[in-house]
Amino acid sequence: MDTSNLLRQLLMLGIGTTSLVAERVKQMSEDLVREGKLDPEQAKGFVDDFMAQFNIDQSTLEQQMRRQVRNIMQDLGVPRQAEMDELRGRLDRLERQLRDMENKQWR
Repeated sequence: MDTSNLLRQLLMLGIGTTSLVAERVKQMSEDLVREGKLDPEQAKGFVDDFMAQFNIDQSTLEQQMRRQVRNIMQDLGVPRQAEMDELRGRLDRLERQLRDMENKQWR
């Protein structure tokens, strides 16, 4: 499982969703201005307030998604990067010890 690709796809989905929501809110506010239900200044304030709140919610959603992906990976037994780094270090030390033992044997 390519976790970086999965995470990238999830983030792109989030970006796409954000763009669609922003465009729809802007279009809706323009419609309300055109119908005379809002003045342009109110519409701008509405869009700005909505997007500020949406961005806060989006950030929280991204944190929750990252946490969920991390939990799923842990449940599947996928090691974290720190664990992989530790194992690589241990393997390097063992290979070095084995080479040293082989070199001593040939002397």
